[in-house]
Amino acid sequence: MNPSVQTFFDPATFTATHLVVDSPSGTAAIIDPVLDFEPKAGTLATTSADALLAAIAHQGLTLAYILETHAHADHLSAGDYLRGKTGAPLVIGAHITDVQQVFAPMFDANDVAPDGGQFDILLGEGDTLPLGTLTIRAMHTPGHTPACNTYLIGDAAFVGDTLFMPDYGTARADFPGGDARTLYRSIQRILALPPETRIFVAHDYLPAGRADYRWETTVAAEAGNIHLVGSATEDAFVTMREARDKTLAAPTLILPSLQVNIRAGALPPESPSGKIFLRLPVTRI
Repeated sequence: MNPSVQTFFDPATFTATHLVVDSPSGTAAIIDPVLDFEPKAGTLATTSADALLAAIAHQGLTLAYILETHAHADHLSAGDYLRGKTGAPLVIGAHITDVQQVFAPMFDANDVAPDGGQFDILLGEGDTLPLGTLTIRAMHTPGHTPACNTYLIGDAAFVGDTLFMPDYGTARADFPGGDARTLYRSIQRILALPPETRIFVAHDYLPAGRADYRWETTVAAEAGNIHLVGSATEDAFVTMREARDKTLAAPTLILPSLQVNIRAGALPPESPSGKIFLRLPVTRI
């Protein structure tokens, strides 16, 4: 059996959230949910997450898991909100501890023990979870971040940011713990899957010449990814990726995203006055 996949696209962060369904059992998993955050006003909303809950209720599905492919730097996760609403466990790669060790001190997040305990299930290479009649298998695919997992479910691979659509390219590898050579090797593992494997990416940014957002491709199509055919060897890819990354600005939501996402989508503790603050570290240059 193969899963049915319904995708909810958030144009504010260009994020594709996937609702993965085992039809025979009516069991579902959510991958990479978005919490709506307006940075200029500092306002939070749950519109995107509530749309997922409405779809699950309308179809009479049972939510088994909320899966994060990694600790995102471009949107706040709705994982904790959805966990509170449904009781479904929140899942991430076991190497989230590496990410927490870097970013918790950056934000003086003393409430974050770098042990992954904010999440319910940590999956390492080859670990599995049942999804009705299907199985979720974790493939550790670091490079973008140390904690990146690809989730294999039936004929589908959910690759997070590791790959984008073939006409857009591959993930940046310049975040702390990222590495272009490691990214290349992770991509090669994904491309070693059967060519008909469906690949679901986590973002799409409308490259020039394309008018519609897309998030589903195949292993065969990704073999022609513009960053791979133009960089045929590992060394060539690393050279291209590192040069490209030097030209990229930091994501708009990187600072609020990381301090929330290392907490599994939860907000920082309230201040004595009952207010919640997201920190903005300042670097003198």
